[in-house]
Amino acid sequence: MSETPFPRDPGAPEAPEPPPPPAYTPGSAQPRLNRPVHERYPQIRPTSGYGDPRVRHTGPGPGAGTEQEPERSSKLSARLALALTVVIGQLWGLTIVVDEWMSGDTGTAWWGAGFLVLSFLVVLGLWLIDPKDR
Repeated sequence: MSETPFPRDPGAPEAPEPPPPPAYTPGSAQPRLNRPVHERYPQIRPTSGYGDPRVRHTGPGPGAGTEQEPERSSKLSARLALALTVVIGQLWGLTIVVDEWMSGDTGTAWWGAGFLVLSFLVVLGLWLIDPKDR
């Protein structure tokens, strides 16, 4: 698109044409980088990976991705569900407390703040129940 949305100032000098980009030539200006891959990286052999004696374990074996300890998984899931329930309760309680505080009913707001502290202590207790799971 050679036309611009603005008219050209008739008194302005002609803009010089930008030089054409240089022709693409594959390779690098540094000759050492133009060598074949096996010369640039001698430590990579054609059999690297499957035939390399340094590779002892090729990755996860059969059953990878399945739960190895279902009891631990169910315990953590139950704890997570309980903690999420408490967090949702805390958010609801915080909404009520702020609403009561802003309306001037500080007595109810203090009771609500006590509820928030108690629910935090419940989550802290859940966290302290089984320290080996961390």
